[in-house]
Amino acid sequence: MANVTSSSVICCAGWEHFPHDADIGIRGFGATPAEAFEQAAVALTTIVTHAEVKPLGAVEVTCEAPDLELLFVDWLNTVIYEMAVRKMLFARFAVTIEGTRLKATLWGELVDVARHAPACEPKGATYTGITGRARNRRRVVGGLRRGRMKEPINGHQPVHACRRYNLAH
Repeated sequence: MANVTSSSVICCAGWEHFPHDADIGIRGFGATPAEAFEQAAVALTTIVTHAEVKPLGAVEVTCEAPDLELLFVDWLNTVIYEMAVRKMLFARFAVTIEGTRLKATLWGELVDVARHAPACEPKGATYTGITGRARNRRRVVGGLRRGRMKEPINGHQPVHACRRYNLAH
């Protein structure tokens, strides 16, 4: 994806990874903040795997925060939490935002270590460099901490440890 600055007009949804003090940064782009949040969640999943994730089961979540920037961090941490406790990866996201309250459905499947070959387990979103103040609030940016996978997923050891994501891929 081409670099998009706050002065650019965002005409379509998308996401990107970028170097970040916390470990890796993600950006979500969309016509609305909700669409940008959805795209950022897709970027989060691609940090874990490049394999196809099937939308086999749905999980409902809600978040609330004082402003859009903090809501973005809470959203990412909610997705990370659901990945960890349910041992799932998510492929599709439907987000609605009313004020500073978010409701979402996450569709995904249980981690299949052989097929998904998880690269790492996200530990949490950080507040470093967080911004949702791009023009028309259509872009959100955040950083993530990643760590080694400490325990087996669904009884399987991870295929490989966490590695830095190469933006050239």
